Amino acid sequence: MNPSSSSSFYMLSACLVVLLLLPLPSILADPDSLQDFCVADLSTSTSVNGFPCKPASNVTSDDFFFDGLSKEGDTTGIFGSNVTSGSVLVFPGLNTLGISINRVDFAIGGVNPPHSHPRATETVLIISGQVLVGFVTTENVYFSKVLTAGQIFVIPEGLVHFQKNVGPGKALAFTSFNSQLPGAAIVPLNLFASAPSIPNDVLTKTFQVGDDVVNSIKSKFGS
Repeated sequence: MNPSSSSSFYMLSACLVVLLLLPLPSILADPDSLQDFCVADLSTSTSVNGFPCKPASNVTSDDFFFDGLSKEGDTTGIFGSNVTSGSVLVFPGLNTLGISINRVDFAIGGVNPPHSHPRATETVLIISGQVLVGFVTTENVYFSKVLTAGQIFVIPEGLVHFQKNVGPGKALAFTSFNSQLPGAAIVPLNLFASAPSIPNDVLTKTFQVGDDVVNSIKSKFGS
């Protein structure tokens, strides 16, 4: 092998080694689980990617069962809706599996107000009734659809969205997420019921209204 060929060979080998060692996006994705399950030990604090595992010897069939979504939620609140969560916080068997599901009950005219899920894409499945589902993109484009039983709408991760009952009776939906703990930032509560409160001058300037309007809205949320 001549010196030029030898040099090229070693250079190519070095490049291949560097490529293998680089943190490529393809290997930065969430790794596959190395165990069949990791039932959450809710008596401990959350770690970087979920809860620590309960010892396998203490796991029972009940850890993979949850009936919290079987009962209708109370819709007498100010929004006329009720969200019953089925996240890892109440369903330990979801830990590390990257899924969760909520039940959403609507009174006549009820709304699940504008909100976002910072850690998950959402699918909305209507069980009964007629529900207007919509979201707004980061370019301020609004997409929406009125859904009936059996129909599904998808909400891309992190975008502000809502659901509103537009039918003549009660409505029921189930929403599923690709996260065991999707989180929820509810726009009206974030803006008008935070603790401590957002300064009125920020809100009056943002919405181009007076103090009286902001104070009136805050009072409806107990602020």
